[in-house]
Amino acid sequence: MIRVALVDDQAVVRAGFRVLLEDAGDLEVVGEASSGPEAVAMVRRTRPDVVCMDVRMPGGDGLAATRQIVAERDGDLPAVLVVTTFDLDDYVFGALEAGASGFVLKDTDPADLAEAIRRLARGEGMVDQTVTRRVIAEFARRRPAPDPSEADGLLTPRERDIVRLLAEGMSNAEIAAALFVEPSTVKSHLGRAMTKLGTRDRLQTVVWAYRTGVAVPR
Repeated sequence: MIRVALVDDQAVVRAGFRVLLEDAGDLEVVGEASSGPEAVAMVRRTRPDVVCMDVRMPGGDGLAATRQIVAERDGDLPAVLVVTTFDLDDYVFGALEAGASGFVLKDTDPADLAEAIRRLARGEGMVDQTVTRRVIAEFARRRPAPDPSEADGLLTPRERDIVRLLAEGMSNAEIAAALFVEPSTVKSHLGRAMTKLGTRDRLQTVVWAYRTGVAVPR
């Protein structure tokens, strides 16, 4: 069972999400909060696997709460999925910079929201497909000039190649075909690379690749 926390200033939204998610069968809502500060305290208390976080809340914004939750998390818990009505670039960039593992819009299909939560629980990142390409390209463009030394020596040449191809949007199977190795080998190398980088999921690994210049936008 995947433990989920809901953060939104509107009680009706939280109630709707609770019904939708618990109907999925493998998701359990273990806590709710209506502001950023409440969210931080609730996460400390309930230890969810995934936090569904609103961005704009009058009692404290979700990006600040995300930043604090990510800074305090122990091991793999929790991942933060930003769920918002706003698809403006700045919100997406802010979520990525704060350490969120995913971003979806509130009008997404309930099944897609549940699947996004499952992906984050498995350690995979998720950005709503309506904004993915624009976000990655613009996020990379906005980054300051990378310091090559930040990437030097952290990864083996093979790990670096895999991270670069991941940032180009390839799946494990596609990376394996490009490098003439087995998908299991890609998964193993990627896991070791993420451990070295301290990135919890694929999305934050992609962010690292663009920020350091290991990957460049096309």
